[in-house]
Amino acid sequence: MHLTFAEPNETIDLWPKGAPGAPAQLPTETVRERSKDPAYNDRYVFGISRPRMAVFRPQRPNGSAVMITPGGGYNWVVVDKEGYEMARWLAARGVTVFVLFYRLPHEGWAAGADTPLSDAQRAMRLIRHRAKSYRIDPARICAMGFSAGGHLCADLMTRFDARVNDRVDAVDRLSARPDLAAPIYPVVSMTLPAAHGGSRKNLIGENASPERERAHSPHLNVPVNAPPTFLLHAEDDASVVVENSLLLRSALLAKKVPVETHLFADGGHGFGLRLAKGKTVEGWEELFFAWAAKKGLFA
Repeated sequence: MHLTFAEPNETIDLWPKGAPGAPAQLPTETVRERSKDPAYNDRYVFGISRPRMAVFRPQRPNGSAVMITPGGGYNWVVVDKEGYEMARWLAARGVTVFVLFYRLPHEGWAAGADTPLSDAQRAMRLIRHRAKSYRIDPARICAMGFSAGGHLCADLMTRFDARVNDRVDAVDRLSARPDLAAPIYPVVSMTLPAAHGGSRKNLIGENASPERERAHSPHLNVPVNAPPTFLLHAEDDASVVVENSLLLRSALLAKKVPVETHLFADGGHGFGLRLAKGKTVEGWEELFFAWAAKKGLFA
């Protein structure tokens, strides 16, 4: 497989004795390359049985961290477009970045729909646990996610205290609450027609009850101590309709949680950084960076 950029040279396994609730036969991790252009990679991965974080260390750490949860409709995890590309951009600006390879909810894990959240909680706690060794302030950690990874980001920022697995060590006593959150063109609602059909099917099943939909729709689970949030969406997104961001925005405002929202006329879905070029959404990353700076992430 051709690699345009060097791979991150450090990974952190989330679970010391293997991920909890494993099926009798572990899924086989598989990586596929979609890019036909040698100038960039566009890989996706599924069958993740060793959930982990790929670490991007900046040359001069500014004390902040961002944990990225890439999208993929809960069918796979998009490695480059919604993970490594953003990680390199942030690391070049002094941010220590952790790209999360999370388990998928439909691959037989005991936690089912809570499987990705279990990994996201554990990842946030591990970042705090290792903050000193990475020269990170444990009170300056942002969660960022794209599409279905935006749903996981929103799930984490609203259900960071939910007990979705048994404690395995002292790490699990730390807070899983992000200090800031940035769900980018996120899947939010699990109720049709706003729901993204593929994410809904993979997360809770096509015939999910209203109660199950509610349990996994972050806008219906916002606590008063949810972190300040940055929302961004293109209004011509035909895959994950903009109502998802608007529902989350309204719910956050109802709980008096600070939220900044940016809507753009065009950009479609899944633009990440590279595919935003030439569209009104181009440069969105600078808006995020400025907002996070105002909120003290880069103090």
